[in-house]
Amino acid sequence: MTQIFLNQAWLLSSPEYPEIKVACQIPGDNHSALLEAGLIADPYQACNEADVRWVSQANWVLSSRFELSAEQLDSDFIDLHLGRVDTVADIYINQHLVAQCDNMFRLWSFNIKPYLKAGSNQLQVRFSRSDLAAKQRASTLPFAVPSSMGNNQIPYMNSLRKSQCHAGWDWGICLMVNGIYDPVEIKFTNQARLLAVQVEQQWHDNSVDVLVKVSHDSSCRSPIDIQFAEHALQIQPSTESSITEARFHIAEPQLWWPAGYGEQPLYSLQVKLAEQLIEKKIGLRKLELDTRADSYGSAMTFVINDCPITAKGANWIPLDAMPSRQTAERYRQLLTDAKTANMNMLRVWGGGQYEADEFYQLCDELGLMVWQDMMFACSLYPSTDEFVASVQLELSDQIQRLRDHSCIVLWCGDNEVIGAINWYPESKANRERYVVNYDRLNRAIQQTVEQHDASRVFWPSSPCNGALDYGDAWHDDSKGDMHFWDVWHSGKSFSAYQQIKPRFCSELGYQSWPSLAEVKSFVPEDDWNICSPTFEAHQKNPSGNSIITEMFTRMFRFPASFEQMLYLSQVQQALAIKTACDFWRANSPQCRGMLYWQLNDNWPVSSWSSIEYSGRWKQLHYHAKRFFAPQYPSFIEDEQGLELRIINDSPKTKSIKVYLQRVNWQGKVEFSEQLALSLEPDANVSAWQCAKAQLDEWRTQGFLIVSLTCEGSRVQNTWVGDTYKNLPLAKAKVSCAVDESTRTIILLADKPAFFVHLESDAPGRFSDSSITLLANQPQTIKYLGDDFASMVSSLRVYQLADSY
Repeated sequence: MTQIFLNQAWLLSSPEYPEIKVACQIPGDNHSALLEAGLIADPYQACNEADVRWVSQANWVLSSRFELSAEQLDSDFIDLHLGRVDTVADIYINQHLVAQCDNMFRLWSFNIKPYLKAGSNQLQVRFSRSDLAAKQRASTLPFAVPSSMGNNQIPYMNSLRKSQCHAGWDWGICLMVNGIYDPVEIKFTNQARLLAVQVEQQWHDNSVDVLVKVSHDSSCRSPIDIQFAEHALQIQPSTESSITEARFHIAEPQLWWPAGYGEQPLYSLQVKLAEQLIEKKIGLRKLELDTRADSYGSAMTFVINDCPITAKGANWIPLDAMPSRQTAERYRQLLTDAKTANMNMLRVWGGGQYEADEFYQLCDELGLMVWQDMMFACSLYPSTDEFVASVQLELSDQIQRLRDHSCIVLWCGDNEVIGAINWYPESKANRERYVVNYDRLNRAIQQTVEQHDASRVFWPSSPCNGALDYGDAWHDDSKGDMHFWDVWHSGKSFSAYQQIKPRFCSELGYQSWPSLAEVKSFVPEDDWNICSPTFEAHQKNPSGNSIITEMFTRMFRFPASFEQMLYLSQVQQALAIKTACDFWRANSPQCRGMLYWQLNDNWPVSSWSSIEYSGRWKQLHYHAKRFFAPQYPSFIEDEQGLELRIINDSPKTKSIKVYLQRVNWQGKVEFSEQLALSLEPDANVSAWQCAKAQLDEWRTQGFLIVSLTCEGSRVQNTWVGDTYKNLPLAKAKVSCAVDESTRTIILLADKPAFFVHLESDAPGRFSDSSITLLANQPQTIKYLGDDFASMVSSLRVYQLADSY
């Protein structure tokens, strides 16, 4: 046996609570184990978050036993491998201190042979309190380094290399978990260890050399077998270094493409040394970030296989606040849902974690590009020698782990840390000191990134105008990536999205409340009120409820009930992000990226997500599937009038049919036009215009609806000429027929109905929802879930005119 995994039969205990001795699954965390044992209430339910705070105010110990034979003890190398140890922990073997961990993002490897014996052995991981460790480290800094207390409930988190959102965020529970989140492995090796495999792609026009670099002990004398696809080599290890190289020439490679631009073929790579094996899947693709000056300022365009890409997607936060629940199945479901909504990029946000291997493997498989932040967010950070050295080791571990994934297209230094220099009294009073402090850490990050991966661009921060540019990237739309929060945080109208044309917007967002189905899962019915204690405990943005409610008064007639408030908040959220994305897509190629905040939730909460914690799609996600479609019709209004633009993001010419109608509020079609277009690759064309004078006559009389068909896919878009509260919407009667044999729902309205949305308490989703129904035109929607009967029994159909 070359390895054993210690992923079962761990015991969780605490010196502060000697009566607690419970089983703990590893990979996993202490809160999950205590919940499973019935020792804490579910922290996600009601107001239980405060009741479990005691868990993080104790020290915890994880213990496991394992058997070793004399033959195993005879191995030349016996190494303990630990990943994502959270966070400050002492490692003991048979009561001997082996090592100390202090960085959640490190991949630790320790020689444990001197501490082992034949028979039964004990492994202990003794965790220290994270809050006290953070405070102690902050006390040793030469000057105060402000932390994100606007988000974190625990101070000084910026001094500790732990997921920043564990201490809470403006969408996140404060759950200071401890645990080990990767499999625990003991490896036995003789003669020499196979340490790592890295791949470089060296492109020559349309062919590529795949250079495989194998790291091993310098004592290695055994042959190394390397197979790349159908190509195989056996090579003798280098006698001059601990790296052996092999080169494979692929004359006509199958190219890896982002979703919507092509397929995602992955080549298998196997490297064997004696009984040791490392396997990878490699996508072959060219990668460039085009930041050249142009007539608008400077580009921010990812170019894959010589094709400019319009990045469409969202920001990703950790899958769950309790890491035990971060399973491969949930990764696959969420990432598949992202691709289903026509996304091709996710940004792994810097306040969370470098994700598990499964995440990147799935992104490779699904064609989801990854903008990878380093794990720094919304605080200032130390730049002491000790802190920088720990960060450099962390980055070395993570970049070498991740660099062979084709999905990763960018390494980004941090989230909003440049901007944070202007947020805190200390840094505003002494900006020069904190700029130098930032620059010192950021340059060390850059140097480490470039040392381990020169194939990708290092982007200093998000948002950022470019290298060594400390300008206001929140409000400069001419270059770099932009975070645009003027609508949510500054209270501007949705039309503010149409006053800018970002080169790449890596954050924009608008909150909604959870659906009624989601609310039922964590709020007692007597607390079904947005101002109830439970509901407010699950709203972490201090102004969130008032912002949502105030915008209702600007956009809509005020909702009639708690249930309708939930529904309307999701209409409002979808309309906000759609307004931005419609406009920016219609201004391609000036805008080459839009990643809204955020894809997912890590517990049930009011937030900016488009997918609820349960996996249920909010209305925004259904709209995203439409407004991110590769071929899309977008209405753009300006002082000249109204224009219909047709966008083709595909690298291929597409034949497109467009059907445009003007319909009055009672459902009568006043005007219709059919168009047949042949759109070249990466095209954005004007298909129809209406002068302002004519438009003003129509504005309150009805609406426009366009249907675009391309290769069997159909997408609709609707334009109305005023805020919905000012429009004479008809009170449509929407009937709903269910066909169990086809697992479908047939919707029919006697008059036009807007934001017609299906919701059920059953798990699963629908093929479409939050749609415009035209009068007497049935629409069939499929239920995509396992429990059709439960879906039918709890099915609710909403429409905008019924919300007040």
